[in-house]
Amino acid sequence: MVARLVIAAPSSGAGKTTVATGLMAAFAGRGLAVSPHKVGPDYIDPGYHALATGRPGRNLDAYMCGTGLIAPLFAHGSRGCDLAVVEGVMGLYDGAADQGELASTAQVAKLLKAPVVLVVDASSQSRSVAALVHGFASWDPEVRIGGVILNKVATDRHEHLLREALGGSGVPVLGVLRRAPGVATPSRHLGLVPVAERQAQAVEAVAAQAEQVRAGCDLEALLALARSAPELRTEAWDPATAGAVAPGAVGSVGAGGAGRRVPRVAVAGGAAFTFSYAEHAELLRAAGAEVVTFDPLRDEALPEGTAGLVVGGGFPEVYGAELSANEPLRKAVADLAASGAPVAAECAGLLYLARSLDGRPMCGVLDADARMSERLTLGYRDAVAVSDSVLAAAGTRMRGHEFHRTVIEPGAGASPAWGLHRPERRVEGFVRGGVHASYVHTHWAGAPGVAARFVERCG
Repeated sequence: MVARLVIAAPSSGAGKTTVATGLMAAFAGRGLAVSPHKVGPDYIDPGYHALATGRPGRNLDAYMCGTGLIAPLFAHGSRGCDLAVVEGVMGLYDGAADQGELASTAQVAKLLKAPVVLVVDASSQSRSVAALVHGFASWDPEVRIGGVILNKVATDRHEHLLREALGGSGVPVLGVLRRAPGVATPSRHLGLVPVAERQAQAVEAVAAQAEQVRAGCDLEALLALARSAPELRTEAWDPATAGAVAPGAVGSVGAGGAGRRVPRVAVAGGAAFTFSYAEHAELLRAAGAEVVTFDPLRDEALPEGTAGLVVGGGFPEVYGAELSANEPLRKAVADLAASGAPVAAECAGLLYLARSLDGRPMCGVLDADARMSERLTLGYRDAVAVSDSVLAAAGTRMRGHEFHRTVIEPGAGASPAWGLHRPERRVEGFVRGGVHASYVHTHWAGAPGVAARFVERCG
């Protein structure tokens, strides 16, 4: 039984991340073990959550992992904790396009039987706030809105008007936060700037958010609300058993037999490659691999004995000059790929494996060139593996998402990685030897056997 809260809002931009991160840090500062979670595919917010709690930030994505895994993944991440705080995505009832409530914060709250705290940007309203809160609280009777936190409140008079309006709503005010530019986190083309790029400033920002929440929120009432959540009957997700392959799934489990050599899988990290799900490394280890992180901005060689390489998402476009200047590592990556070793690259990893990025030489593993674009590509994807690869057998169906402001030409190789069926039909990505490179981010917890298949091919 873990006390739990979902932090939601009527829309994006209301201050969910500030409030959720501040609450995590404030409760952790009181000595509670706090488990941080984020609804949806976002990679950046969990970095701030991890900073606030000292635990891995974990995602709960009903689209990529399926609704049946939300409670088990939550139980896995929150095991041994006193409190779990779940930050929502977009507006409370917003989910995957044309899919009803699927992947919405509301759906996740219902799956977790968790009370919701609604964060309202009150900067341009007074009495209307009551109508807004009433509408959200009554829209879906299965969603329990246990309180509201009023954000960006201007003055004591403004606070009085808001409290008076909400007095008869039946939804208690659990916090009032004044406008405080100092707690804001800077953004750029793909959202917030990741923690890894501004560690010292991020620590200060999280501390400021915690102080703002402590000063403006009723922490005792919030904790009582979290503890009012009913028992969640579910078996925790376990990476040791999650890699078992169902009929017709990705591949065979080849991990960890007696006397089997432990393959070393190198995972790109550092400021340029910050996008990863904690479960990926857990699944690789459970499949029998040793996982070693390296930083392409600093390290001039792959970890000694690297048998497989995973290069996830991030911001190579921001660090293009530095990545290009590290010629020894670029050559090492190219040599590893040429040897036939398994290489899995997503989005930023795809760009890094390209011939060039914005005119600067990259690893040259792929006969393709990438560049920044004005167009944001964003959304969930339904994918089918077109070619056999180190991740999936041809015909395997998976779900993922795209999130980038770059383009690569050509968009697909002679053996594409995926055939996409949503929102439009096209092929994309590259399968070449042991290389699987694509713009599509996937969550391996929702794809049994991916990690085991990858590790098996590490030899």
